[in-house]
Amino acid sequence: MLKYCIRATDAMKRLRADEDGVVSFEYVIVAACIVAAVAAAFGTGGSGPIVDALSSAISSIASRVTAAVA
Repeated sequence: MLKYCIRATDAMKRLRADEDGVVSFEYVIVAACIVAAVAAAFGTGGSGPIVDALSSAISSIASRVTAAVA
């Protein structure tokens, strides 16, 4: 029983010292903030200068890709 207690304690020490999980959690937080910012900028209506600019840029890119493929 003491052996398992020591193993569990060692595992907890390694987990606490692990920085990889913290970094990936920070990426999740940053991604959530970006999604929230985009949702706030565009809203549900889909109108405004940002929407118009992005729509025209995407349309321009799509037409150039179509022309390059054809």
